[in-house]
Amino acid sequence: MAPFRLAYVPGVTPAKWVRIWQERRPDVPLELVQVAPGEAAGLLRERGADAGFLRLPVDRTELSAIPLYTETTVVVVPKDHLVAAADEVTVEDIADDIVLHPLDDTLDWETPPGRPAFERPATTADAIELVAAGIGLLVVPQSLARLHHRKDLTYRPLTGTPQSQVALSWPEDATTDLVEDFIGIVRGRTVNSSRGRRSDEQAAKTDRTAKAAKNAKGARSGRADKPKQGQGQGQKPQGSGGRRRTGGGGAAPKSGRSGKPRRRS
Repeated sequence: MAPFRLAYVPGVTPAKWVRIWQERRPDVPLELVQVAPGEAAGLLRERGADAGFLRLPVDRTELSAIPLYTETTVVVVPKDHLVAAADEVTVEDIADDIVLHPLDDTLDWETPPGRPAFERPATTADAIELVAAGIGLLVVPQSLARLHHRKDLTYRPLTGTPQSQVALSWPEDATTDLVEDFIGIVRGRTVNSSRGRRSDEQAAKTDRTAKAAKNAKGARSGRADKPKQGQGQGQKPQGSGGRRRTGGGGAAPKSGRSGKPRRRS
């Protein structure tokens, strides 16, 4: 079967959802496709992936999108910068600093904070190198600061700035059963509540697994079937009325009737 292709932009970690997919749909391999932020929407429109994790906004006329979470915005600085001594920073705190604005920036700025650099770096990775060289500071979602972590740099939460939203997106006219299955996983639906299709073979396999687990649990707790009292090994069943049978098969003598019979006069 053809794989389910899942795209994701830098900073997004799809491992949790991939693991659940592999547990629920072992019959369909999942192929991860890492894509640059500015190319994610185009990749989905061109069917280069079935679905993808990207950052909003996207063109909703062609792509469907489910917002998942909002990222914390941080400022990346050298470790010896004054900002590093604070727990949280405002845009006023960095107003006199050069703030780099890479071309692949993921924040929807009206006016970036700080003073602009002479040139915009091509990528966030390039901007990180410039921060390490002491050229300026960089404002990014926290996930990107973690992705590009360096020992000589640190970051602090920055207030008063736009925040990035991560969403699951897919082509509007290509909402397949597999896409529905993945939407269910991302939304946290259980196997039984998933809107995607499950084959009879998968359902039967799930039922067999559940029954085996139930039986194993019963065996561990000592609830396995036991012989009834009186029917254990080495015990003989009693006859009707609760009287024992003699070795010859006759009835047992009655109590108080032993001795010779009387003579008739």
